[in-house]
Amino acid sequence: MKININKFQHFPFHLVDPSPWPILLSFSLLNLTIGAVLYMHGYYYGGTILTLGFIFTVSGMTLWFRDVITEGTYLGHHTKQVKNGLMIGIVLFIVSEIFVFLSVFWAFFHSSLSPAIEIGGSWPPLGITPLDPFAIPLLNTFLLLSSGAFVTYGHHALIAGNRKAAINGIFATLILAIVFTGLQYFEYSEAGFTMADSVYGSAFFASTGLHGLHVIVGTIFILVGFIRIINYQLTKQHHQGFEAGILYWHFVDVVWLFLFVAVYFWGGA
Repeated sequence: MKININKFQHFPFHLVDPSPWPILLSFSLLNLTIGAVLYMHGYYYGGTILTLGFIFTVSGMTLWFRDVITEGTYLGHHTKQVKNGLMIGIVLFIVSEIFVFLSVFWAFFHSSLSPAIEIGGSWPPLGITPLDPFAIPLLNTFLLLSSGAFVTYGHHALIAGNRKAAINGIFATLILAIVFTGLQYFEYSEAGFTMADSVYGSAFFASTGLHGLHVIVGTIFILVGFIRIINYQLTKQHHQGFEAGILYWHFVDVVWLFLFVAVYFWGGA
């Protein structure tokens, strides 16, 4: 009788099976980048290539994450050591995101602390009417901070075994996140300047738009956790992915506070 020596594993780590998603996703991202460049330069098929690249990227990520969820939920591959590695990975990812926002803030303060003569030697530049920080931005601050409180409430309810309270808290978080995104879209549509209006417009939309993209990603992150809780896939002992989403969401909250104070309040004064 032939015995498969690979059947038994004598270590707590997970050696993943061969997967087609990494290579397919890499080509999807290449397609997405090429489409974005062509679209921004006005090529006829740029928008089509960009749309296809986006669809392929989202599809590849969905299928890849589906396999990861299956490995952790149904196959039991996510041991304590694997969970620790995944959490270190999300922390390092957030650190890299911190440096992305650091570069954006650097560009903003570089232009605002010593305004160039080309923009009138003043900040905001001449001809730019900044947005009122005590209107939609202040409301969005309350919404985002409240969403952080609700998702923390839902997390602690899940740990305590109160499934209903966890669902309610996370659902409230999703509603507040969607309202935040809708208000930011309304703010953009009503702004008296565009991204092409001097360095102020570029810095404003680059910083707030990048944050808005992170809010959308974080909302999807929390939504996946919400669906998994409803489907009884997450318990008080097993909810690593949801904790990662919460950590990411708190990062988004903190970045918004810096944006509100620096870009909206101080930068528009």
